[in-house]
Amino acid sequence: MSQRQILQVFEQYQKARTQFVQTVADLAARPQNTETLQNAGVMSLLRPLLLDAVPTIQQTAALALGRLANYNDDLAEAVVKGDILPQLVFSLAEQNRFYKKAAAFVLRAVAKHSPELAQAVVDCGALDALVISLEEFDPGVKEAAAWAICYIARHNAQLSQAVVDAGVVPLLVLCMQEPEIALKRVAASALSDIAKHSPELAQTVVDTGAIAHLAQMILNPDAKLKRQVFSALSQIAKHSVDVAEMVVEAEIFPAALVCLKDPDEYVRKNVATLIREITKHTPELSQMIVNVGGIAAVIDYLGDSRGNVRLPGIMMLGYVATHSENLAMAVIVSKGVPQLAICLEEEQEDHIKAATAWAFGQIGRHTPEHAKAIAVANVFPKLLSLYLDSESSEDLQVKAKKALKSILQKCTYLPALEPLLYEAPSNVLKHVICQFSKVLPHDSKARRLFVTSGGLKKVQEIKAEPGSAIQEYINAINSCYPEEIVRYYSPGYSEILLERIDNYQPV
Repeated sequence: MSQRQILQVFEQYQKARTQFVQTVADLAARPQNTETLQNAGVMSLLRPLLLDAVPTIQQTAALALGRLANYNDDLAEAVVKGDILPQLVFSLAEQNRFYKKAAAFVLRAVAKHSPELAQAVVDCGALDALVISLEEFDPGVKEAAAWAICYIARHNAQLSQAVVDAGVVPLLVLCMQEPEIALKRVAASALSDIAKHSPELAQTVVDTGAIAHLAQMILNPDAKLKRQVFSALSQIAKHSVDVAEMVVEAEIFPAALVCLKDPDEYVRKNVATLIREITKHTPELSQMIVNVGGIAAVIDYLGDSRGNVRLPGIMMLGYVATHSENLAMAVIVSKGVPQLAICLEEEQEDHIKAATAWAFGQIGRHTPEHAKAIAVANVFPKLLSLYLDSESSEDLQVKAKKALKSILQKCTYLPALEPLLYEAPSNVLKHVICQFSKVLPHDSKARRLFVTSGGLKKVQEIKAEPGSAIQEYINAINSCYPEEIVRYYSPGYSEILLERIDNYQPV
């Protein structure tokens, strides 16, 4: 065989390998093909091609493996069991930038499915190789490495700590300072996933100066970047007063409030989440948000949003109101109660309605004036119906009941209480009766209205155990009226009168 023929054979072999690996990569891009490819044993065929002498074949083989592993955890498990990861990690430090991107994609595709698979990626030494990739000149390699780190860190604190111990965080902060938007996005996302697990991990992110660099990007025109920036800031701020104060001190307010009107709903939701995480900590942090116009901005946001996007805004109003009478009154003055009432009416998901009920409870529990603001918004009947509805989740029933109880105990606005006399079960009714027993002794006009509206008659119909709290309240109400009035509205009194008529003999 001549040299030319030998070269032709090698050329044909290379073309066949190239065609095979490219075809597999193309087929793996379509989910409907993955099971067939797996059953055909394609994993074992691709593995030796990772060591091929031709770089494009290596890269395409890695790409094909990444696409397969990305599809489901069974295929990702097959990559691990096929002993492919050590080969990828070894090559990650040795090969060109195209291969490095493909290899990092495989690591990311495996790690994303579960903590166990992410741990397998860590155990094969991937983090050290990914750290080296984060220091590469090529931004595409950095981005691919940051994505892999992101998917490892998001699962739990242990994996995040492994990422931190590998020295990743300072490099991610440097990545945020690169000009490429895509690299900024994934770096911010990875910092968010690291910071979310524990105060210690969040503090590690803070200690590298990440907050200042995140703060500089809050008004970047790129919506996807803003999503990740506000997510990272909220994951940092949620852990403690100290880190929340550091986020605030980065002077992101009031500029961040502009983003509550961003066209991208995830940007809006992440901003609202950040504000919620800040306000939950202390009255001082809540007051700061109030001072920059945060309450009005969040109320407008609730009016412009629907569904789960509303949830952090609803909770933010509840957290602000929790801290003090003045802060709860700030929510009321900004017309937060009518907007929350709209949310309670419009939303279908029980967890959103439960959060809204909780927020009402935090606003109305302070003073009679706070409770009246809830009462005049006609919220009591809705809370009661949610509590009594057998279709409501247990959490919704509990929160509706607790909100009703805490508001009723402060409410002295009788027109809103009176309908509850006819609808409330005994465990709620006792709080209603209690409020009447407090107000009626001191308000003659209310006493008269209570009679003419049928309230006194209804109270006489309530069957209470002698000596019970509710009986004591009824006795207190009855003592506000002449005995003959109470007797007149008592059950059975009309029959007594009729008997007297029957027995009456005219003169």
